[in-house]
Amino acid sequence: MKTFLDWSAYDTYGIGDAYSGIPATGGNYAKAVAVCMHSRDCHKTGKGVMCPSYRITGDRAHSTEARVAAFKAALNDGSDARAFADPRLDEAMDLCVSCKACKKECPSSVDMTLIKTEYLAQRHELVGAPLRTRLFGGVPEWTGRHRALLRFAIMLRNRVAPLAKLAESWLGVTARRPVPEPAPKAFARKETGATGARGEVILFVDTFCHHFEPEVAEAAVEVLERAGYGVRIAEPAPTDAEPNRPLCCGRTYLTTGLVDKARGEAARVLAAFRGEIAAQTPIIGLEPSCLLSLRDELYSLGLGPEVGDLGKQLYLLEEFLAREHQNNGLRLELKALDAPKALLHGHCHQKAFGAMRAMRKVLGWIPGFSYDIVETSCCGMAGSFGLEAEHYDASMQMAELALLPAMRNAAADAPLIANGFSCRHQIEHGSGRKARHIALLLRDALA
Repeated sequence: MKTFLDWSAYDTYGIGDAYSGIPATGGNYAKAVAVCMHSRDCHKTGKGVMCPSYRITGDRAHSTEARVAAFKAALNDGSDARAFADPRLDEAMDLCVSCKACKKECPSSVDMTLIKTEYLAQRHELVGAPLRTRLFGGVPEWTGRHRALLRFAIMLRNRVAPLAKLAESWLGVTARRPVPEPAPKAFARKETGATGARGEVILFVDTFCHHFEPEVAEAAVEVLERAGYGVRIAEPAPTDAEPNRPLCCGRTYLTTGLVDKARGEAARVLAAFRGEIAAQTPIIGLEPSCLLSLRDELYSLGLGPEVGDLGKQLYLLEEFLAREHQNNGLRLELKALDAPKALLHGHCHQKAFGAMRAMRKVLGWIPGFSYDIVETSCCGMAGSFGLEAEHYDASMQMAELALLPAMRNAAADAPLIANGFSCRHQIEHGSGRKARHIALLLRDALA
């Protein structure tokens, strides 16, 4: 079976293991599906993230285990060339939000996020990618090539109710929430000429920070420079076919199953950082799903051994600061903030990759700063999931499990912290409160 992703990492899976049935077709992809050993941790509703869809429905049909069963059934029918158009798969995957919690919390590390990406790519090959999928997946290209037009269209849609209704009937984009609007001006680095006593770092400004919330990237530059680093902004390689379009991790393409597009963006990133890989320059990101995609999903795109070398140099802002504090004596001069106890929400991918420890450590540097962590599953926004008309209710149910009640109940002037762009959008929509990226909080606390 032709696959769109590289599943060779699963080549030896199942050898001498008590697998519960590797499907007859699908090769290494089938082995990735079959790692499920039916521990049923995906049916738990206590602490942790997994499984958001099971948590809101209480229905095992919307759990990781049930999704595995559906894939096994489809792949075992080796005579059917249209296995990925099987309606059982559509139903099983309908509420999967690609949170990566199963990879972290399942004892067998079922990577349903990647399994879903392959499924969507296969399905697009059979029946075509819907227009809405191409629109949501293509945000990096829309913002990079047609930014002014996109901003105008979104602003018009958000302010004229009949247009929002039209977009819902035509594209399936819910009229019940606003679509995030690009900022009036995109991120533009103001050169300071700072060389940095502690060395040089590269800031990878993702699509969302570049076009929607440039103040986050600006704050990160200020924090890093005050910490003693010379900051360069990641730029496309001189040989890039689109040298004026910012680099993108390809995350939006992966989550929508547009794998060839994702591979193209990843190849741009590798080309841009080829010299930095040799120099071992730290590369710092701000959006968890973007930076951690480069550290994880890049392996599945078949781009060669450089991927592993690049992954060793990639850090979220808080991860880099915590590492430098521990290993290289970084001491960031911070002042107390006049604020009550804050509330911290972790992005699903931060939790899946253990990055919340760095968040806690860095927040502990602010004198007198106290906060609570919201024990919650996925915020429910999950990229474009919460914008899809048929998923709006499920999205809000996920948020109402714990996140939105906690945000509403926080003190009126309490800082709300969330590093995920989608998380912040969901919090503002559901509670009327604005959450902020840790870069902004640290910038405000600079002595």
